[in-house]
Amino acid sequence: MDWRRESYWLTTDTARFDMEVLFRFISEESYWARGMARETFERAVRHSVCFGLFEGDRQIGFGRVVSDFASVAYLKDVFILEDCRGRGLSKWMMECILSHPDLQVIRRWLLVTADAQELYKKFGFTPLKVPEKFMELHNPQVYEARERR
Repeated sequence: MDWRRESYWLTTDTARFDMEVLFRFISEESYWARGMARETFERAVRHSVCFGLFEGDRQIGFGRVVSDFASVAYLKDVFILEDCRGRGLSKWMMECILSHPDLQVIRRWLLVTADAQELYKKFGFTPLKVPEKFMELHNPQVYEARERR
């Protein structure tokens, strides 16, 4: 799928993505996946619905959704390159992601963010109503351990 707005366009066609730009941001600049191996990132892209944001030919943003396409979706790795922020692009990208036809039956969307709560609130996301029911198995050093092998 493709969406267009002025000189910007968004696509789910991963063949058009600039994987070098995406991998560099995720593995070097993000706080949530720093140190991720290229192979791991590429596997994640292959097994997700991904959204690439472009200005002309330059990739400037990304987001992906992990889902069973029936009941749950997990929004991950959403970013706009720093020099392109402040243009309303994250809001537009979220509108496009949430409008994707294959994701219209999703009952529960989840995400984790350290700094973008205000953006996601605009789209109906709220803190967990019963956080004590949610559990996680988190291994924050998994990328480091994998690299040492």
